[in-house]
Amino acid sequence: MRLGVNVDHIATLREARKGREPDPVQAAVLAELGGADGITVHLRGDRRHIKERDIEILGKTVTTHLNVEMAATEEMATLMLSLLPHQVTLVAERREEITTEGGLDAVINQSHLQNYIQSFHSAGIKVSLFIDPDKEQIRAAHRIGVKAIEINTTKFSEAGDRDAAMNELVKLKEVAKFAGKLGLETIAGHGLNYRNILLFRQIPEVTEVNIGHSIIARAAFVGLERAVREMKALLSLPSPLYE
Repeated sequence: MRLGVNVDHIATLREARKGREPDPVQAAVLAELGGADGITVHLRGDRRHIKERDIEILGKTVTTHLNVEMAATEEMATLMLSLLPHQVTLVAERREEITTEGGLDAVINQSHLQNYIQSFHSAGIKVSLFIDPDKEQIRAAHRIGVKAIEINTTKFSEAGDRDAAMNELVKLKEVAKFAGKLGLETIAGHGLNYRNILLFRQIPEVTEVNIGHSIIARAAFVGLERAVREMKALLSLPSPLYE
């Protein structure tokens, strides 16, 4: 299972004083030194943390894989077609939210999303959709023509006890297997941390996880390179069957 490290919170800290540090580009370098398989950032409409300049520099310095989360808008599409990251992940976005609150509705927005996806594919940019773990959403993503989906793991991450987490894990495994049958790569993320990843990594159909907050929080105490190495080590442990 690959590890994508989200460095948005480094930019959030920088923007607390509207200064130059800490630098998300430097964070990306350290994350890669720690073994990250990719770097993820979210360019929001309100530019609350990551800026266009960050993505421009990251595009020149990231040696693994740069994934940019974005809303499906003309503004963002134009920017990404000029910056050309390796991948874009289309997400639902509300200005008043603290962090992404739910998956993009691919069923309702099929026609809206299709034009953007075709443009990105023509430019050689891989496209993923951040969607809730629902088969209808996965079917819609497949119809639209994306090659990958990122499953929203919020309910699993916020489960109150192990039984509840196991119930959510079974659901996630089922939808990941369903996506695989349709030929979609399954990525996952939102709320995953050093504790729940031990359970979550037991889903073999998930090829990659995107983790930000937990790694950056750990990095405040041990440093980013070590924090990433620790998460990679957890992902590499032998996985017992959970059934």
